[in-house]
Amino acid sequence: MLTDMQIAVIGGDARQLEIIRKLTELDAKLSLIGFEQLDHAFTGAAKVKISEVDFSHIDSLILPVSGTSLEGQVDTVFSNEKVFLLEELIAQTPSHCVVYTGISNPYLNGIVERSNRRLVPIFNRDDVAIYNSIPTVEGTIMLAIQHTDFTIHGSNVMVLGLGRVGMSVARTFAALGAKVTVGARKTEHFARITEMGLTPFHLDELTNWVKDIDICINTIPHHIVTAAVISKMPAHTLIIDLASKPGGTDFRYAEKRGVKALLAPSLPGIVAPKTAGNIIANVLSQLLQGDFDRRKESKA
Repeated sequence: MLTDMQIAVIGGDARQLEIIRKLTELDAKLSLIGFEQLDHAFTGAAKVKISEVDFSHIDSLILPVSGTSLEGQVDTVFSNEKVFLLEELIAQTPSHCVVYTGISNPYLNGIVERSNRRLVPIFNRDDVAIYNSIPTVEGTIMLAIQHTDFTIHGSNVMVLGLGRVGMSVARTFAALGAKVTVGARKTEHFARITEMGLTPFHLDELTNWVKDIDICINTIPHHIVTAAVISKMPAHTLIIDLASKPGGTDFRYAEKRGVKALLAPSLPGIVAPKTAGNIIANVLSQLLQGDFDRRKESKA
């Protein structure tokens, strides 16, 4: 139980609702920032503005999966107000305060480090990322069906990256009957792609492999689907970019050439927010319980 633990939940989408529900069941006291338009009420959770929170009593901060922008803005689906997480707010928290986020960036890393607080990007954990790949794959299939006029079965599908999401995407599209090629750099990834019965290629040769593809699915959070790559694709190619914002695709050039390109970094929150939220909530509750128990032991 997290009785009397003070937690600030700042922004987020429908996934945060499952987190809030789980933490209130564990008897934590929640300050919900950026949830003014949320109709549902949770016992033990108060909707507040960020200016109304006394951060000197906050034991943990919970940010959305996307964390913050490079300017410190937090996505707030349930509010029209802009919410910014500033360094001075983190500095006001107790020294034991932990900041939880899905992913991080240089801005968030910097303000937490300078405040001498601990930052936990939970999507760096293998378990969270692998579980989260399930709704990501389902959402990718949905987009592929919605935005093409051909079947996945028999189509030429390219997956860029064989990380935790890339592996799930490649395996599932192959199971649906697609002819899947996978771009990677590491020798162990080449071995795994071959073991999966798929066709590997080195990412340095990407422009040579895109001439006949129908769907390109990128999971690499770097600028890899460049104008030079897109120029070699068939006009009917659908690009689905699953990498975190701003993605790894030259969307400007894709539009100019008439190639449909979709940035879809938060599919779990769109297609299966309850499942995706429960994945995060279960891990967060374990981590928070560990923090809570350690503080009680230190006071004993």
